[in-house]
Amino acid sequence: MFAEVDARNLNCPQPVINTKKALDEIESGTVITIVNNEAALQNVLTLAKNMGCEVEVEQKGEDWHIQITKKGEALDCSVVTTKNEVVVFTSDVLGRGNDELGGVLTKAFFYTLVESEDIPQTIIFLNAGVKLTCEGSPVIEHLLALEKRGTEILSCGTCLDFLKLKEKLCVGQVTNMYTVWDKMNKADKVINF
Repeated sequence: MFAEVDARNLNCPQPVINTKKALDEIESGTVITIVNNEAALQNVLTLAKNMGCEVEVEQKGEDWHIQITKKGEALDCSVVTTKNEVVVFTSDVLGRGNDELGGVLTKAFFYTLVESEDIPQTIIFLNAGVKLTCEGSPVIEHLLALEKRGTEILSCGTCLDFLKLKEKLCVGQVTNMYTVWDKMNKADKVINF
């Protein structure tokens, strides 16, 4: 089986996701992914190596052609997450420094989560993070998709009230600090953003 993935000019994490989808569709064979930036090259190489695939890279002009050979016994690249994983968002952007970049990273994070096989059991939104669960959020569709797949989406009621957003909540449920603590305390793993 042979497939080609043209991932040129695609933003992270799209080259990895498109390559993973192509590899998942074949039991064995070759996927050639074409990228035109080093970050995408390194990310696709990491994916292929984690899957136990053989990799050859050829540079052609500004592009890299990554030939990934998957054998029938190749490892599945999905990482088994902890059964009870909780993600906590305390802001509507990822990281500190540049909010525009943080917004891009936030969208990429939730897109990646939706495309992942393993998803967290619960995502808790606190402080300005509750904006992500309300009208106008750039990640509402991703959160709805995660909720549909079984992720519990919780937004702090005090935070929604303080920011005057309670009536604009679009996904998940309103929660309280007792439940937040209980979910975090009982989780096998808590990831904070």
